[in-house]
Amino acid sequence: MKGGMKRRVLLRVNGEDHEVLIKSNRTLIEVLRQDLHLMGAKEACGMGACGACTVLVNGKPVHSCMTLAEEVEGKEVETIEGLAQGGELHPLQKAFMDYHAFQCGFCTPGMIMAAKALLNRNLHPTEEEVKSAISGNLCRCTGYGNIVEAILSTAREIEK
Repeated sequence: MKGGMKRRVLLRVNGEDHEVLIKSNRTLIEVLRQDLHLMGAKEACGMGACGACTVLVNGKPVHSCMTLAEEVEGKEVETIEGLAQGGELHPLQKAFMDYHAFQCGFCTPGMIMAAKALLNRNLHPTEEEVKSAISGNLCRCTGYGNIVEAILSTAREIEK
């Protein structure tokens, strides 16, 4: 696509279809934030190292700063904005509040999305599995104890 040509891409985000006109070099985080006005995922490092931009693509966590938007055409993208349903927070969101698992909140959306991916595939994670699942997400405020406890408590709650 020479000369900055744009093409139409159909993205399915949080269960809704969005047709966007984009250049082929646009990242998913750029399109989510700038075109769809979904501000939950944050761009921090721009290199896929911090996890602040984590979203789910077909249920798997991806760094949206390292993913081209056109690569997710035809796939299901889920962001933090898609978790709350009918005005009710997702159990992970509630647990992060109950366990004081964030301070500044910058890493929280990415951390919750990584945790959701884990719980989607494993409702009985061990502490080590939780730590491994969120290992690509950096938090500079809280330490990880409360975050791990929030995720484990959510797994126990979902089990009921």
